[in-house]
Amino acid sequence: MSRIQELPDDYNSSNPLPPSTETPFPISTKSKAQNASSATAPSLPPAMDSVRSHTADEIVQMTKRTPLFMTNLDEATGAEGEDVEENVELEALRALQYEGTRAEIALGFKERGNEMVGEKRWGDAKEFYTKGILALRERSERQGEQSNNDGAGGGDGDGSEQEEMEKERKIEEACYVNRALCNLELKNYRTTLTDTSHTLLLAPTNTKAHYRSTLALLALAKHDLALDTCTRGLALTSPTLISTNIAMQPSPEHLAFQTLRSRILAAKTESENQQSVRRAADEKRRREQLTLSAAITARGIKVRWTGQPPDLEDAKVHLEPDPLSATSEVFWPVLVLYPLVGESDFLKGVGETASVADIVGTVLGEGLRWDGEGEG
Repeated sequence: MSRIQELPDDYNSSNPLPPSTETPFPISTKSKAQNASSATAPSLPPAMDSVRSHTADEIVQMTKRTPLFMTNLDEATGAEGEDVEENVELEALRALQYEGTRAEIALGFKERGNEMVGEKRWGDAKEFYTKGILALRERSERQGEQSNNDGAGGGDGDGSEQEEMEKERKIEEACYVNRALCNLELKNYRTTLTDTSHTLLLAPTNTKAHYRSTLALLALAKHDLALDTCTRGLALTSPTLISTNIAMQPSPEHLAFQTLRSRILAAKTESENQQSVRRAADEKRRREQLTLSAAITARGIKVRWTGQPPDLEDAKVHLEPDPLSATSEVFWPVLVLYPLVGESDFLKGVGETASVADIVGTVLGEGLRWDGEGEG
């Protein structure tokens, strides 16, 4: 059976709890309508309660800045690049993106590119090799600035630094020469030459760079340059005499350069033959034009040239039977007009000795009339 307690003398109906009693839940300063649904709800933690002051769009943007919900590391900036508060977790993720030495980072990109090459995904492989090159460059610039700020150090780390630099050089060399392969497969021949040039600056004896630059030059029909580059590659891969009693065997690389040299020589010979044929044809046309001009001048015929000649297809003024003899007959394109009916006929070549009757006979045929009413 419940007990009924007496109310104290200072009881206030608007505040049923005595002054000394702590309010279990904080009283909101909002309107009664707003407090109606939350009067009996517990208060939220401070981090969650602060969300109430933001709009839905602001909450979405705040969520995207949380590493768990990010799709990329560039979502740390606000709308249109506005600054946001420092995100420690994001900075940790950025650090993980470039965790390790320059060589380790670039090596990871290079190996990933090699995997893409194995799958013949040349575009993707090219991107990974590019990232490897940029990783070496960007990290080198950052650490160079840090070294300048720290001041010159002692000589204890010189040996390890030299080893690290040599490792980076080899990785950069591999990235450039492998990217040259990707550009070669993608038929970006001029970009291939740029990558092989970078490779040879890092390693002048790199035979892959010589071979791929030769292929690019051959594709661009630069046969003399291709032959020079191929000759250098042959010299780099030529077998050396170890003993007079041991026969020298050419390496596979040397054989590949020999095959490529044969291709270059064949392409160069074909190109020279084609150029010779074109030069001969151009010279023949030039001589024919000079002979035709001399023949027209000798006959006292005045010719007027126009800036917009009509399209006569293969019809032209020419000499027959020998276009290189001024005594040959001149043949002219002839247009036959029939003004009564608004029609015409076109003859590609009519000899200078032909009469009007010969022309009409050629057009109408012997004993034929061109209209059905006998007016032709």
